[in-house]
Amino acid sequence: MGMRGKRAIFGGRATVRTMLYMATLSAVRYNPAIKAFYNRLIAAGKLYKVAMVACMRKLLTVLNAMVKAMQPWTPDFS
Repeated sequence: MGMRGKRAIFGGRATVRTMLYMATLSAVRYNPAIKAFYNRLIAAGKLYKVAMVACMRKLLTVLNAMVKAMQPWTPDFS
């Protein structure tokens, strides 16, 4: 196997996890709040996958709050 010493991201529904990962890839590049959070984690010495999963969780909590409040996306929401 090619993952010796690495951990796979698993748990939950694979399609939801994949969509959240792809959304986070885009958010890390184009969303100022998520990008700043990601860069702060990387600067603190976190590994790529650790930083990405943390950003996925942050994005998910923002999206859940938006759905709960029934509000559209606003940049200051996160």
